[in-house]
Amino acid sequence: MTHSTAADLVARSNRLGSDPKVTNYAGGNTSAKGTDIDPVTGEPIELLWVKGSGGDLGTLTEKGLAVLRLDRVRALIDVYPGVEREDEMVAAFDYCLHGKGGAAPSIDTAMHGLVDAAHVDHLHPDAGIAIATATDGEKLTHRIFGDKVVWVPWRRPGFQLGLDIAAIKEENPQAIGTILGGHGITAWGDTSEEAERNSLWIVDTAQAFIDEHGSPEPFGGVREGFRALSEAERRAKAAALAPTIRGLASTDKPMVGHFTDSGVVLHFLASEKAPALAALGTSCPDHFLRTKVKPLILDLPADASIEDSIARLKELHAQYRADYQAYYDAHATADSPAIRGADPLIVLVPGVGMFSYGANKQTARVAGEFYVNAINVMRGAEALSTYSPISDAEKFRIEYWALEEAKLQRMPKPKTHQGRVAFVTGAASGIGKAIATRLAAEGACVVVADLDLEKAQAVAAELGSTDVAIGVAANVAEAEGVQAAIDATVLAFGGIDLVVNNAGLSLSKPLLETTEKDWDLQHDVMAKGSFLVSKAAARALIEQGMGGDVVYISSKNSVFAGPNNIAYSATKADQAHQVRLLAVELGEYGVRVNGINPDGVVRGSGIFAAGWGANRAATYGVDEKDLGQFYANRTILKREVVPENVADAVYVLTGPELSRTTGLHVPVDSGVAAAFLR
Repeated sequence: MTHSTAADLVARSNRLGSDPKVTNYAGGNTSAKGTDIDPVTGEPIELLWVKGSGGDLGTLTEKGLAVLRLDRVRALIDVYPGVEREDEMVAAFDYCLHGKGGAAPSIDTAMHGLVDAAHVDHLHPDAGIAIATATDGEKLTHRIFGDKVVWVPWRRPGFQLGLDIAAIKEENPQAIGTILGGHGITAWGDTSEEAERNSLWIVDTAQAFIDEHGSPEPFGGVREGFRALSEAERRAKAAALAPTIRGLASTDKPMVGHFTDSGVVLHFLASEKAPALAALGTSCPDHFLRTKVKPLILDLPADASIEDSIARLKELHAQYRADYQAYYDAHATADSPAIRGADPLIVLVPGVGMFSYGANKQTARVAGEFYVNAINVMRGAEALSTYSPISDAEKFRIEYWALEEAKLQRMPKPKTHQGRVAFVTGAASGIGKAIATRLAAEGACVVVADLDLEKAQAVAAELGSTDVAIGVAANVAEAEGVQAAIDATVLAFGGIDLVVNNAGLSLSKPLLETTEKDWDLQHDVMAKGSFLVSKAAARALIEQGMGGDVVYISSKNSVFAGPNNIAYSATKADQAHQVRLLAVELGEYGVRVNGINPDGVVRGSGIFAAGWGANRAATYGVDEKDLGQFYANRTILKREVVPENVADAVYVLTGPELSRTTGLHVPVDSGVAAAFLR
């Protein structure tokens, strides 16, 4: 049964976490103290409910809370070995837990447990961090808040910070919270409502002061030639640059990308101070843990050519990697975790926007959101004073903290296709939908491409949020439409890794009844369509330099001479040979090209539902409802083939187990001897 204190805490957390002015995704933590009955003694016991490690306030549930005995948390003061060994206290929190289940206690648990207030909020509002990162942040804190909010010099989160804030609360009974230097804010209250009210008052008061007293142009004037391009121009340039930038960002390990061209980003990139401020890096730990300590910023004007931009990005990337290695070498100790990669997670292109990267789409998107937070912080700090983030040495202590490393090690093993971007044509139904569904289930980001945009978007919505899948319109017989769909893919997910040429249709007619129009339609959609999709995707695959997969859904009919099927079978044979030709041509770029030859996929098939099934049933002299079983009965295995069987083959061909296989055609037909490959 939900405890009322926990329920109120979750509700407060959700309100605070859903307001971007208050805190960012997964940023900050909240707590509440109350009593419950100890099931062992039957006596009342004081408890602390606090957001657990890695949770998000906006989506927090009771399962995301850690519940601890307050007497045991407070007793840790007596065994605290000092700031040099404070990391040991995190493990001690496990011995303070009450009951079963719940989340793991976070490093900030001490702040919540030791502060003598029933309700505590620790948040990362842009306005609050702007004060926290100003050179004269302590003076500003007193000027803005008087004695209601107390300045706390930068200290890495931990047990000592909890003791410091507890002492401030005791010594300043009039105070409602603190500004944590370089970091964020903490507020408290005797009731949940009071704590929330105090948190919002600090945020709103800081923002109002910035608005009233801040410089109108905190980033300086606009650099000539660095203004934002028109929306069409910047989206086109972003699509052209995306594969290159993703390849650079994935030098050490594959990354998924996200693109943002919001006004906040474009205005910052056009400003005089952007290069210098970007070089200073972010300050709040939640920011730089997701964005790295600083971004890579292109130093060319907005109208620089694609070729010049690519050449310069490659030079800057090499310098970024060297600088990051130097940063690691300067601060690492014998006990530091190994370097995790020297590639940027944020790449800024003036006039165009921001590319952000992560192990999956959500992580990439959130990284971009955090850098927007960082821009807002810089704006506020520069409006009132001078932006002064914590030092690189302190950033390193957070980034390569043993506790952060342990958190990373606890993350679940990635699925086989995590970090891969799949583009599947004809994916709004049948085989294509089954393929899209399987790839998404294996961790891929999926673009559902189909002639019918509404259906494509509906299937994408079934697969998950836009962090998982999007739907795009794609007439594969038109080069411009195909390129637009590929551009939409690289803008949505940063690039492309896996292409499935599945779009198709079929007309079952004998030679003398097959018209020229029938022939052209079949070849335009499948032979020409596959060619156009493969060509457009290959440009991005080659530019990325990350290898990839192209899969053709051909047919048993590509090698089997069936009756009344001249146009369909001929175009399937064309597709089958494209597999061989492209396997040879694209192999030097690490791109594997393979094919799948299904047969008799009746159930759920868009082709069969559109009349092909009735025609084939008539050709073979069976009822249409019995066609699936008819196909099954003529196979060696006597088993019907369904769309999911084809999807399984795509999964295997594009997974890690067949990394040395290209130019292969895999039959998925339950065994048709006449179609055996020779």
